[in-house]
Amino acid sequence: MNPSSRKWLSAAAAAAAAAIVLLSAGIAAASQAAGTSPAAVSKCSTAQLRVWLGIPGSSASGLTAYELELSNISKHACTLFGFPGVSAIGLEGHQLGSPAVRDHSDPTRLVTLSPAATAHVFLIIFDVTRLPQSACHPANAIGLKVIPPNDRLATIVDFSFKACTVRGPRFLFVRTTVAGTGIPGFST
Repeated sequence: MNPSSRKWLSAAAAAAAAAIVLLSAGIAAASQAAGTSPAAVSKCSTAQLRVWLGIPGSSASGLTAYELELSNISKHACTLFGFPGVSAIGLEGHQLGSPAVRDHSDPTRLVTLSPAATAHVFLIIFDVTRLPQSACHPANAIGLKVIPPNDRLATIVDFSFKACTVRGPRFLFVRTTVAGTGIPGFST
């Protein structure tokens, strides 16, 4: 067999193997989806999730966009639906300024997280140093207080940024929960 034929056969074998892997994954995903009805899967509780921030963010025109990630750390599938509650917190753990405004740019869909799967939320933080100081009273936030969709218990994501200390000015914006890990600079 000549070298050209060997290369072609090797490439064909690799393509066939990749197709089999993809087909197997598709069949497994379809059978899992068919075997698990949304009613049988419980809502994700805060205790079932690890919430973290995809860094670095993408900055433009006084805004920085981040991917706020929600990973299922439990041994069971669970669901997320809608918006998380997000606000800035100060050194003493109290809320700074107004909570995040909900941005309805993405359709709201039920997201089912299998164990070790991740969903994300697009988070925008406005540079409050661009606001009149008298209207904002900027201070250093030490983190984000996040209440996952479907729950009332908050978790804290350590993250330092400037925030308004008074209610009113809007400097945090969130979109609805979307399936899959967000990739900073690429996901929206």
